[in-house]
Amino acid sequence: MSFEPYNLLAGLVFGTLGWGAWRYGRSLDRTKPVIIGLVMMIYPYFTPWAWLTWSIGTLLMMVLWFHHDA
Repeated sequence: MSFEPYNLLAGLVFGTLGWGAWRYGRSLDRTKPVIIGLVMMIYPYFTPWAWLTWSIGTLLMMVLWFHHDA
């Protein structure tokens, strides 16, 4: 993980949103939000650039928004 301010901010933002998605999926017994939430909490540790972290996080949020009930 890169310790640049924007990368840390992205990790905090998407990690928090991922935790919320994970809790939502667990409480309703839905698999997709649980998996997406776990990925959102873990992936910032493996992305070296802030733009990549923000891009992946935005993509995962869109997937969560549009496909969470399927």
